[in-house]
Amino acid sequence: MPPTDTPRFAILGATGAVGRELIDLLVGRGFDADRVRLLASPRSAGLEVSRPGFRGRVEAVNADAFRDVDIAFFSAGGGVSREWAPAAVAAGATVIDNSSAFRMDPAVPLVIPEINPHAVAGWAGPGIIANPNCSTILALMAVTPLKRSAGIERMVVSTYQAASGAGAALMAELEQQARDFAAGHPWTTDVSGRQYLFNVFSHDSPVGPDGSNEEESKLVRETHKIWDDDTVRITATCVRVPVLRAHCEAINLTLRSPMPEAAVRDAIGSAGGVQIVDDREAGRFPEPILAAGRSDVLVGRIRADRSQAPGIGYDLFLAGDQLLKGAALNAVQIAELLLGGSDATAANAETTRDA
Repeated sequence: MPPTDTPRFAILGATGAVGRELIDLLVGRGFDADRVRLLASPRSAGLEVSRPGFRGRVEAVNADAFRDVDIAFFSAGGGVSREWAPAAVAAGATVIDNSSAFRMDPAVPLVIPEINPHAVAGWAGPGIIANPNCSTILALMAVTPLKRSAGIERMVVSTYQAASGAGAALMAELEQQARDFAAGHPWTTDVSGRQYLFNVFSHDSPVGPDGSNEEESKLVRETHKIWDDDTVRITATCVRVPVLRAHCEAINLTLRSPMPEAAVRDAIGSAGGVQIVDDREAGRFPEPILAAGRSDVLVGRIRADRSQAPGIGYDLFLAGDQLLKGAALNAVQIAELLLGGSDATAANAETTRDA
């Protein structure tokens, strides 16, 4: 896509949790707020969205809504993306899609700017670029430096995923359940279908015939595509935890070549978009509350897996804001990569969550 000083954006799903983060990021990173068009379903048309430094009115999505748009961010679910992305592309826009609708399409790049920017090198658009799943993004930010240094034979991932991954409605229900508990009222379970507060449950996505839920399968397939390497053996277990935003992941690795622990730390710590939080003496390690509102993925609990050969096996634990690097920030970094106005691989400025 040719560089431009005044790109025009559209956000489809502007009233959702990721949509709000997209607005904040575009404004906070110096894009013209007057050139951001807000789109949603007809039932949300006319709503006013007010964010720091931005005020706009939501329009109902239609084919004409993408006219003169350079980049359209989609964050309204796979069905909406499948329906409207072709129309946006036909109107001349590049779609950066946050759903799973096009991720495994061989013709659609699946991009984490710090990891595989070459996937969109020379992009001329229009077309579709897919934003990976949040769990995939966070995991690969932490472990790709080790793949580059020593190779990875096997990766075992256990995720602890926040309500934000399911959207604003589940976040609101978790907060409501806290109020229900404090007041002694019956649990509100319209969204989760269960008591979510004080509970942990298998990720709320369909389970396939092999017993894996969709989140687990996405992590495996997407990692292979982003790395362009399907020889790495990967298994995942994904669960939902009662946290508002910021996912955590425990990862066990088997490297292909031995690597000293100091070198492992150096490789992770020098990667863009990653911060090591690993103070054994003080007991300070990654936590969702520390990661919420931050651009960097926090990585800690880095230690040798003594059940494997020396220098081959390692464990680590991470926390990353699902709404930022796991979704909106990664999408905006892709846009910056296309526009040529920022070095997305070095875009590590901290973004503070609104009060």
